[in-house]
Amino acid sequence: MSTSEQPRFPGAEIVDAGVRDLQLGATTVESEAVLMAAGRLREAGVDVPPGPESDAPASHRLYALLAAEDSRGAHSRFNAIARRIVSFAQAAEHARSR
Repeated sequence: MSTSEQPRFPGAEIVDAGVRDLQLGATTVESEAVLMAAGRLREAGVDVPPGPESDAPASHRLYALLAAEDSRGAHSRFNAIARRIVSFAQAAEHARSR
């Protein structure tokens, strides 16, 4: 199921943008956030395209992108993004189990 077919769950703006960026082959904060939770998102019914081959985990790549944009705010922004992705996954899982 594509994210556009799902109700507007919390965090959908990140997941929608991340899936779109992955389809385009773009490495962005959103695409790395989606890859960080790809297994759970796929289990919740989201069609997550494969990401780039890398030895570094998506969470490390995401943090590096955030730190490059704002080194002082990277930690809090990382945590906020992770919470939004978890909220989306929980809502999608709940909707799927109904």
